[in-house]
Amino acid sequence: MRGYGGRSYGLDEPRSLRDRAQQYALLPLRIFLGVTFVYAGLDKLTDSAFLSASGTGSLGEMMTAVRDSAAVPGLVDLALKSPEGFGYAIATGELLVGLGTLAGLWTRLAALGGALISLSLWLTVSWRTEPYYYGNDLVYLVAWLPLLLAGAPCWSLDALRPGRRRGRI
Repeated sequence: MRGYGGRSYGLDEPRSLRDRAQQYALLPLRIFLGVTFVYAGLDKLTDSAFLSASGTGSLGEMMTAVRDSAAVPGLVDLALKSPEGFGYAIATGELLVGLGTLAGLWTRLAALGGALISLSLWLTVSWRTEPYYYGNDLVYLVAWLPLLLAGAPCWSLDALRPGRRRGRI
């Protein structure tokens, strides 16, 4: 049986606390990011004001407000072509990324999606946040990277896939 990090364990071989801690090290991060992105997606999908092109609390109003301060104004312009469609795309993307992360299904793909969503929000909405550590999108971007690199080695549907059980990714 292969453990986290490629170590091989026999069925009767005891594992140290350190080995078990390494195996489960990404689980709290996976749960936090999964729950947060599911919540964010559902919150957006159920907020009619957010999914509007204009008005208080709308995505259109927010994107218009950040357009001139964004690192990549072209992304904002793209979103402003159809704020409702962009809002549904972001919300659905967050929901799918969160569910995939929680279930550990195609975890690296879900982490890539989460990182891309966070990157796009950082380059548009929170780019001018000062000091930079007050902006949460950059932190989310960096938080996705360990899951992108390592996947979900335990308590995941990925770990149940035949290729993963035999130690192949």
